[in-house]
Amino acid sequence: MPDTLIVATHNAHKTGEMRKILGDLFDSIEDLTSIPGLVPPVEDGETFSENSAIKALAASKEKPEALILADDSGLEVDALAGAPGIYSSRFAGEDATDADNREKLLEDLSGKSERGARFRCVVTIAKNGEVLCSFDGAVEGTIAETMTGEGGFGYDPVFIPEGYDRSFGELSEEIKNGMSHRGRALEKFREWWKQNGG
Repeated sequence: MPDTLIVATHNAHKTGEMRKILGDLFDSIEDLTSIPGLVPPVEDGETFSENSAIKALAASKEKPEALILADDSGLEVDALAGAPGIYSSRFAGEDATDADNREKLLEDLSGKSERGARFRCVVTIAKNGEVLCSFDGAVEGTIAETMTGEGGFGYDPVFIPEGYDRSFGELSEEIKNGMSHRGRALEKFREWWKQNGG
């Protein structure tokens, strides 16, 4: 079985998070920088699950012998009818930065008392150009009125998980990884890998 896991991302933050959560399962965890020339696929799915599979299969076709893990995740805000959802990384436009997206979110929620939200993630595992399995995870919380904390990335500084009074941007990596949407989906993968792969 593969002793290397390739994460279908160019996001160094995400790769680092995966290494912290899954590092004991594999000899090495790499990302798409290990597949030079790979053209990122068009993520034209309508759900996190569809986009996660698109990314996993695109990488698997380039490196069929490798075990590929792709995830698609985002923030669903109740007062915005589930937006930004699958458009979380480009909520403020195609070239938006994390800061741009957070600012737009806070502007859109200005004056709204309903601030319930959740981070949702779907992880897809592929090998030999085929999807082997997929797992989902979610964490409920609320959107803060201002950004707090320097940790994490994306919407972390504005998301306060249920049961806490601090944002993901303020909480330690250990606490965040233990409860995050990605952490929960990856924990399901971990159990599957122990039974089927490792």
